[in-house]
Amino acid sequence: MPFQKIQAEKLSHAVVRQVELLVLRGILRPGERLPPERELAETLGVSRPSLREAIAELQARGLLEARAGAGIFVADVLGSAFSPALVQLFATHDEAIFDYVAFRRDMEALAAERAARLGSTTDLKVIDAVFHKMEDAHTKRAPAEEARFDAEFHLAIVEAAHNVVMVHVMRSMYDLLREGVFYNRKIMFRQRTTRESLLDQHRAINDGIQSRKPDAARAAVERHLDYVKDTLSDHLLSERHERIARQRLERQQSRP
Repeated sequence: MPFQKIQAEKLSHAVVRQVELLVLRGILRPGERLPPERELAETLGVSRPSLREAIAELQARGLLEARAGAGIFVADVLGSAFSPALVQLFATHDEAIFDYVAFRRDMEALAAERAARLGSTTDLKVIDAVFHKMEDAHTKRAPAEEARFDAEFHLAIVEAAHNVVMVHVMRSMYDLLREGVFYNRKIMFRQRTTRESLLDQHRAINDGIQSRKPDAARAAVERHLDYVKDTLSDHLLSERHERIARQRLERQQSRP
């Protein structure tokens, strides 16, 4: 017979599975600190020895890490998504910028479509709340804060698509963007007119998702990232023209 005796699961294994799922679903994020041991054990309803056993196993798997005097943190499991050599290539070749934007366009258009179709009511509330924070930052003329909420808005849409592979891939992409590997976000928020256009584009994305119109949400993302591509192209071309103009000026000034 194919049946086997059912064995009671160790509490530490149940804790391990719960933490694994929270990391997998992007709810526990890299660098996030876990609650103190006593508090976490009470929340989970397990003994502190069972919790310690679970944490030790998760550390051995590379999902958690202990920091002396600070506590237990979710490990930077996305840190190895790109090798240092590849990150350096991304940072030093303009071609990577446009490939990056094209990749985001394809992935985020799909994510917006899925969010409009599959996102829960709470998912849509999160997206809407982040959009309004971006709107408030725009009104306060706080471009750095507005750029931060811009990234959070896009990630909230990816999370609402409910695809764990997409969540982790896109989070690693946003981390590189935040670090200025692909381009400096300040470029996009330098001009008031550009910021107005970007806000309108994000509003159209949000409207498409909130009204649960997958095609409209997808099209709004595609228009937005086409605009980003064109703006960055114009900026790089302007920088190139400025370098050439400076060379001409230096030559003119060196002539008798």
